[in-house]
Amino acid sequence: MSDAIKHECGIALVRLLKPLSYYRQKYGTSAYGLNTLYLLMEKQHNRGQEGAGMACVKLEAQPGEEYIFRERALGSGAISDVFDAVGRQISEAQAGGVDTPDRLPFMGELYLGHLRYSTTGKSGISYVHPFLRRNNWRSRNLCLAGNFNLTNVDEILADIVAKGQHPRHNADTFIILEQIGYLLDREVEKLYECYSATGLSGLELNHVIEEQLDMEGIVRTASEKWDGGFVICGLTGSGDAFVFRDKWGIRPAFYYFDEEIIVVASERPVIQTILDVPTEKVNELYAGQGLIVKKGGEMRLSQIQQPGNVTPCSFERIYFSRGSDRDIYRERKMLGKLLTDQILQSVGHDTDHTVFSFIPNTAEIAYYGMMEGLEEYLNSKKSVDLLGTTDTISSYRADQILSRRIRTEKLAIKDIKLRTFIAENNSRDDLATHVYDITYGTITEGVDNIVVIDDSIVRGTTLKRSIIKILCRLRPKKIVIVSSSPQIRYPDCYGIDMSRMEEFIAFNAAIELLKERGEEKAIEAVYRKCKEQQGKPKEEIVNYVKEIYAPFTDRDISGKIARMVTPPGCTIEIEVVYQTVANLHKACGSHNGDWYFSGDYPTPGGNRLVNESFINFYEEVYLK
Repeated sequence: MSDAIKHECGIALVRLLKPLSYYRQKYGTSAYGLNTLYLLMEKQHNRGQEGAGMACVKLEAQPGEEYIFRERALGSGAISDVFDAVGRQISEAQAGGVDTPDRLPFMGELYLGHLRYSTTGKSGISYVHPFLRRNNWRSRNLCLAGNFNLTNVDEILADIVAKGQHPRHNADTFIILEQIGYLLDREVEKLYECYSATGLSGLELNHVIEEQLDMEGIVRTASEKWDGGFVICGLTGSGDAFVFRDKWGIRPAFYYFDEEIIVVASERPVIQTILDVPTEKVNELYAGQGLIVKKGGEMRLSQIQQPGNVTPCSFERIYFSRGSDRDIYRERKMLGKLLTDQILQSVGHDTDHTVFSFIPNTAEIAYYGMMEGLEEYLNSKKSVDLLGTTDTISSYRADQILSRRIRTEKLAIKDIKLRTFIAENNSRDDLATHVYDITYGTITEGVDNIVVIDDSIVRGTTLKRSIIKILCRLRPKKIVIVSSSPQIRYPDCYGIDMSRMEEFIAFNAAIELLKERGEEKAIEAVYRKCKEQQGKPKEEIVNYVKEIYAPFTDRDISGKIARMVTPPGCTIEIEVVYQTVANLHKACGSHNGDWYFSGDYPTPGGNRLVNESFINFYEEVYLK
């Protein structure tokens, strides 16, 4: 993606099912679980570079010994910082005379890791997962992390305040921590009263409470009102663990288990690579499904909430998740291939005088699919040329026909990272031109077309300031920018940092078209409709922002975007080609979440937040 957006968060959970001595004997280290967590996090570093954290629970700690450990750090190097800190604590304990792995810090049986990208605008170490709720009862300690964003935090906050709680923060992670923590307290108290009445006390009573703890029921009760996209993971100090996926299946989670280990991660190929297991052995957690692990290591799957309008996030398939996943690789190739007809139309089917490439590297897989589609077209055309003549064809002419190829070159290379301390706009734009470098001598000036594919176009800023400017130096006849995803028109509210309407070039294009056609009153009309819905229950709210786009075809908006990204003074024709929503669904199959393209939000909270986003835009632009 040339205009990078922040990714979703990533999660990793590891549960060892054997004593540490087993892993020391088989794998040569007691830190097998810790090492596995590190690899799971490092292999998912693309999902979160604002911070990282991990937690560890020891199952057999003695009274007076620590049994739950946590380490967190900020910044793009947070994973290394976290595990360096863990390593230092282990080394210090060993230097202090601790000589058995079972007594070392962070050497336990249960691990939880998290990679963070903020989508709320709030940052700092206190917002880095895992979150920890402490208590002197092991079973009442709660550690929580997740890849999620709730759309109805205010509603949930009001609900728990009505129960007598007073949360110190209103961020969704804090709210969920307190909500589940409250129910966990109640469950432990209920079990305490029940079993102490039978005469049990002390450690025996504690063990019974920990064995009978119903985390499945707690998560079911807590999540009844949650609206949003999420995968939430939790650990108790007594060794229970859970992973729960939203009932719309928006956010992804995958798991693997055998007689030695249970592993959960946000992406399938990281589990395959680290544990060297085939695709078929790694399962996806279904919408509304929970994975529950008891203290004794018993694992079960439970349908905690019944599935709703199941719409897994298609952006995971287009951009966020690793392309090394078997299915995602196929889908991204298909996204490129399905653009073949539109691309051929844009260059007048003149493949002899068109050079194809991709920008940036994340679009490479879609590029392979695009090339496959173009090659199939050219092969069929060569077949017609060879077989469609009534005369005997000369060997020279046959060689001419057969030698035709789809032309491909590495046209642009990302060369530097623009330093953000430059404040002056003109100077900044001049510098931005040099972020990408070009390969000279690849284009016949004024004759050849250039087609470059990107996986998505969000803001168009990098296109205008850098990519198109640098491609213009090759002086082609025409430049076609292709997006393997459809036009991004609406904000995401389920964990991707796309919340401001004015950041989307498709939205800005529609607004400009309304102004050009003298229909600016339609903008105010949408604002008033959105304002009238404020205060209504989320289930009654309609996405009126769709009316901004209603007067225009996709081609109208693409044409306006092309004019908007054309640099001043550029005399070369620029065209922008977007994937269609229909072809997106064809390529991605069941991963049909398309609300950022279509405005069809799977949860009621989505409609409320898109209207709020438009209200914020209108009041900032028109009412200040």
